[in-house]
Amino acid sequence: MCMDYNPEENLSLTRFESMLKTNNVTFFDSEEFEAIANHYIEDGKIALARKAVKLGLEQHPTSTNLRLYKAEIFIFENKFDLADAILTELYELEPTNEEIYIQKANIYSKQDKHRKAIDLLEMAVDLTSEPSDVYSLIGMEYLFIDDFHNAKYNFMKCLELDESDYSSLYNIIYCFDFLEQHEEAIDYLNMFLDKNPYCEVAWHQVGKQYFDLKHYEKALSAFDFAVISDDRFIGAYLEKGKVLEKLGRYHEALENYQITLELDDPTSFALLRMGKCYDKLGSDENALKYYKLCVHEDPLLDNGWIAITDFYHKRLNYQKALYYINKAINIDSENVLYWKRYAKINHRLKFYEEAEHGYRRTLELGNYELQTWLSHADILLHIGETDAATTILTQSLEFYPENVEIMYRLSGLNYNKGNDIQGRYFLKNALKSDPEFAIILEELFPYVYVKKEVKELLAKYSR
Repeated sequence: MCMDYNPEENLSLTRFESMLKTNNVTFFDSEEFEAIANHYIEDGKIALARKAVKLGLEQHPTSTNLRLYKAEIFIFENKFDLADAILTELYELEPTNEEIYIQKANIYSKQDKHRKAIDLLEMAVDLTSEPSDVYSLIGMEYLFIDDFHNAKYNFMKCLELDESDYSSLYNIIYCFDFLEQHEEAIDYLNMFLDKNPYCEVAWHQVGKQYFDLKHYEKALSAFDFAVISDDRFIGAYLEKGKVLEKLGRYHEALENYQITLELDDPTSFALLRMGKCYDKLGSDENALKYYKLCVHEDPLLDNGWIAITDFYHKRLNYQKALYYINKAINIDSENVLYWKRYAKINHRLKFYEEAEHGYRRTLELGNYELQTWLSHADILLHIGETDAATTILTQSLEFYPENVEIMYRLSGLNYNKGNDIQGRYFLKNALKSDPEFAIILEELFPYVYVKKEVKELLAKYSR
């Protein structure tokens, strides 16, 4: 249940809270209690909402709306039986009250019985004077069960009834996107724009669809129309900047990002993109300036720290790169992208124990890229941890069972340890797949490479 309520225009809330402080019971009419209860429910202050409903029902025991609020509070608290008992009583009294159906549907929804919820909401549509709200609820229920076609259809009904319902417009586009129906989304938005040619939100969404299709010039035109419709629409300037970057027009992209900084507080996204643009233009000083502003604005934005780290890494300034990736890890020690860079930078600096730690953390956090396994194993081999290297490579075979780089390494490790049978097994399989990678043996296991048996196998499979 939704009802307009403005505490500045209505003293009911102030009087109610004063009454709670003094324990002096004051009379309110039922509509005042309803507005107070609705206000607290909307604010998530359920304890105060419960008090308002309790006092309201003491003064107005027959109020249907207050009893509906009581049921709504029970539903919020997952006391479904108590809520259902109230709703059943009210149904006997007012079988055409749509709010009863809506609240019963709410119970079913919370119990993951979304089809039953939809059935009740479809009954409510025929009873309500505000079908748009109910269609929106139906659309959400369909989203819960991943039925994006029916969800889209119901949100479209909302928009037909209220063309300013941008929440439903966003939900429609979300459904199109999930269904990968970009062309259909553009057709729908263009129909909407025929009736609402100055709807900046619709133009913005058209631009995003064209962007996804890599039709950058059309995307740019759409974002231009969004800006014409509302020259303070920050989202349109940001998207324009992204398109201009794709087109290599970095100076123009910078102009659009700069506008967003002038319209409102700077966003970390805009600052990051400005850094990227200056980076592309070869303006190192400005690139670094905006990267630093980005991480200052939002220290939790991993792309900012990664941008600074990569900036120094590309310029072979590994000490500076290490400094910034360490700062990032101190903020978020569970970020796999940070550890991946930490490992590579330490590897470059020949800090092998730190690099090994970095690769190990990268794997522990779920980065199972082939190169991570190989680099970790090679580091372990370099520092003499051959058993650990064997374990890592054996684990990596679970993810890359046919990979020859893993098999050559396992062959070399096994031969080195005197496990000739296993060494021969891995070497034969590797040679059958790709004999050219046998250089791995020569580089990492020179002692194994000159073994008579290995030479014979290499000769046999290299013919």
